[in-house]
Amino acid sequence: MSRHGDISSSPDTVGVCVFQYPMPRMHTNEEVIDNAKKICDIVKGTKMGLPGMDLIVFPEYSTMGIMYDREEMFDTACAIPGPLTDMFGEACKEAGVWGVFSLTGEQHEEHPKKNPYNTLVLINDQGEIVQKYRKLLPWTPIEGWTPGNLGTFVTEGPKGMKISMIICDDGNYPEIWRDCAMKGAELIVRPQGYMYPAKDQQVQVSKTMAWCNQVYVAVANASGFDGVYTYFGHSAIIGNDGRTLGECGTEDNGIQYAQLSISGIRDSRANDQSQNQLFKLTHRGYSGVYANGDGDKGLAECPFEWYKTWVTNPKLAQEMAEKVTRKTIGVACCPVAGIPSPNTEEKELLELTNELNLT
Repeated sequence: MSRHGDISSSPDTVGVCVFQYPMPRMHTNEEVIDNAKKICDIVKGTKMGLPGMDLIVFPEYSTMGIMYDREEMFDTACAIPGPLTDMFGEACKEAGVWGVFSLTGEQHEEHPKKNPYNTLVLINDQGEIVQKYRKLLPWTPIEGWTPGNLGTFVTEGPKGMKISMIICDDGNYPEIWRDCAMKGAELIVRPQGYMYPAKDQQVQVSKTMAWCNQVYVAVANASGFDGVYTYFGHSAIIGNDGRTLGECGTEDNGIQYAQLSISGIRDSRANDQSQNQLFKLTHRGYSGVYANGDGDKGLAECPFEWYKTWVTNPKLAQEMAEKVTRKTIGVACCPVAGIPSPNTEEKELLELTNELNLT
């Protein structure tokens, strides 16, 4: 069974630690390297205190911070593999642990013509990069990262546990959780640099997605104030039944540690029935289908029209979304730097719509 409170792990459990690193504010490559050295020391020191630790997870932006200056963002963007991942690999190998590290950003293939990616790497206990994930859904309108182009992955991690990675705002979209889970993920790691005011919603969504996808979730969030945002912490490890095994407060350098059972999640997915969402989604209504004499598999076809449209006609799906939201990326009443405001005609349409809604 999965459990919380000890420093150990066993052949059946993966010892997972989420480290609540305070959000750094840096401007140069030299500062980034110095900060990465601190993270490497934390990997090795934490392993001393938690001898059962198999995996340590750091928050989004923990390596580089947020480069609010565009020139600094490009100057500090790194290659993967490169000096930073080499440092993290050496630390993981020396400590004998796996690690998840944030690189914001990774140089675009057309660097410096195009914006970097927001990237995570999963490094094994031999110091090798075994998964690289680029954030699919940057936190627009603020984040200017190039959207990820690699999709999601599942990697066999420590002791054979299957691991996927997502980043921060990715986690607000149920589709990405389901994509990882249906590919076989047993642990979804969600590093984030989430700030107030969305604390309650973000704590809730990770728990809900763990429940809906029968998956362990490890959330490593930032803490502190970087001169622009205040980060709410609450890093957590969540069981595959949606219940929290351990959760930090708002403290800097807080940790949570839990042992996640490999056999437990596999038994749950194989034998749970009424809340086995992964099975039931693709075997829809199997009880009634069987009673009707129409086989024992339920209905396999996707019943959701919008998802069919998104796959077969993405532009039409985009138009459907615009019909229930808006047509422009900018919002006239609250302009954001770097985002174009709606043109005059669109403004007039928005004003007319607002008048109609008020009358």
